[in-house]
Amino acid sequence: MAEALAKIPNVEIDPEGTFKYILVRVNVKDGDVNKNIIRGTKSAEYHNHIFEKVSPAMESLGLMCQCLGGGKIEHNSTDRKLRVFGESTAFGKADHSVSVEMLKSVYSDYEISWSDDKK
Repeated sequence: MAEALAKIPNVEIDPEGTFKYILVRVNVKDGDVNKNIIRGTKSAEYHNHIFEKVSPAMESLGLMCQCLGGGKIEHNSTDRKLRVFGESTAFGKADHSVSVEMLKSVYSDYEISWSDDKK
């Protein structure tokens, strides 16, 4: 199961725009091995719509997941900037500092910031 966990991309977000995102902990069933992942897309009207796609996909791999919170990401690929902010009504606010560190591992040449502002 740990191999399945290792194959899951840490970050999958839309290439441009402002959109909702969630921070999810993915666990190996009946084990203590886990990792956090970020998923974000403009196609989701609500944060739970993202989770409703992520959860069955993880379960099909024999993994369980728990949403740790959400917010929004502003992705400006032209200026190479990401801004993380806001919160999810359904899941609460993700720890944006954790999300930013994860984003830095994928977008290492970007300027990445976060705030507790709602907008």
